[in-house]
Amino acid sequence: MRQLAGLVQRWKNDEGGGIAIFGLYIFMSILIMAGLAIDMSHLITSRTKLQVAADTAAHAALYNRDTNSADDSKAAALEIAEASMSSSRYGDVLKVTDIHFGTYDFTDSSFTIDENSRSAVLVTTNRLAARANPVSSFLLQFIGFAQWDVSVDSVFVTYRHACLREGFVADGIVDIQSNNEFWSGFCIHSNTHVELNSNNTFEAGTIVSMPEEEDIVLPNSGWLTNDGLRAALHEGSYEMRLVHKLPDIIAKLSNADSEYIPTGISTAEIRRLNENKLAAGRLELGYIYIANCSAGTLTIDATTVSNVVLLTPCAITFSKGTILENAIIVSTDTGARSIYAPSDLQVGRDDDCGAEGGVKILTMGSMKFAANLAVFGSQLVATNNIEFAARAEGIEGASMIAGGLISGTSNMSMGFCGDNVEGFEAEYFRLAL
Repeated sequence: MRQLAGLVQRWKNDEGGGIAIFGLYIFMSILIMAGLAIDMSHLITSRTKLQVAADTAAHAALYNRDTNSADDSKAAALEIAEASMSSSRYGDVLKVTDIHFGTYDFTDSSFTIDENSRSAVLVTTNRLAARANPVSSFLLQFIGFAQWDVSVDSVFVTYRHACLREGFVADGIVDIQSNNEFWSGFCIHSNTHVELNSNNTFEAGTIVSMPEEEDIVLPNSGWLTNDGLRAALHEGSYEMRLVHKLPDIIAKLSNADSEYIPTGISTAEIRRLNENKLAAGRLELGYIYIANCSAGTLTIDATTVSNVVLLTPCAITFSKGTILENAIIVSTDTGARSIYAPSDLQVGRDDDCGAEGGVKILTMGSMKFAANLAVFGSQLVATNNIEFAARAEGIEGASMIAGGLISGTSNMSMGFCGDNVEGFEAEYFRLAL
């Protein structure tokens, strides 16, 4: 009995192997930390995939909403999400009920649902237990954390480049000569490069941009003789979305779509003409006209054309001294002189940047204005080139957008009107949330 008691006492006091027990605690702690690291890395990766799917789907939805119905745009977003995270592997990451159009307030980062809106979209991608696709854990499931619910939001909004609202923007070269004045807010942009001669003035706030600043073409003394140019110079490029959108705009104008027809023009009746020359009074105020011609060129021989929409497959020549006010003029001719004026064409009402009276001229070809072009609060858009000469003080509130080049001459003053320049616009898209 005494021997047994001694054995128990020795066993009780024996500290051999204690470090092994401590090592077991350390090992278990390492396993837990490794489990946290592995599972958190998996969770972050899964969330990142959801965010990418949400962002690409939101962009697709808003991009398509520019020209399509809400339902078709949501279908496009679902297709993109499926390509990013297939339902066969990840389950129902995105449903149509997770996509909402509306408006976004940057002040308080709030989204208001309005399915008729084209200005913003909210997309939520999900991996949820309720959808049988939660994010599973690897090691933490052994201590009770088997899965996580993860949802992410993406908000895309539309915006409009200021350069595309007022200025000269071309996919090709923008070539401007000498002795011109550009006032604050005016923009000159080329997706190729800008060429300038001497003695041009760029007021503070003017923009001259192209993909690479060093590609600008100047005479040897160009930096010295173009006042304000260095401060105006920026880098960047724009997709020519409005040029690409021209066929859709023209088709809607031809069908009297109220989205594009200005106030005061009747959409109840489209009047059709078939003649080579339109004299004064031939275009009655307040109507849409589709004019054909046998000569290939439609001559507008009128002092003033106002409050009409005119569409023609013919090239258009304006007679000397024609004034256009509150009108939309469209030619689907693809030639080098699809829109042409020999001299003294006034586009828009000369009303010191008034809110009305602007003109939109669209062509699937090129425009050429030989002399004394005056533009006031108006927009000219060509699939190819725009070439013009302008008189001093003759351009105030002008938007020229060309899929080809823009070429202007000397002695022009390009004023800035801000929001009162009337024109079609194509939306651009950016991530807001």
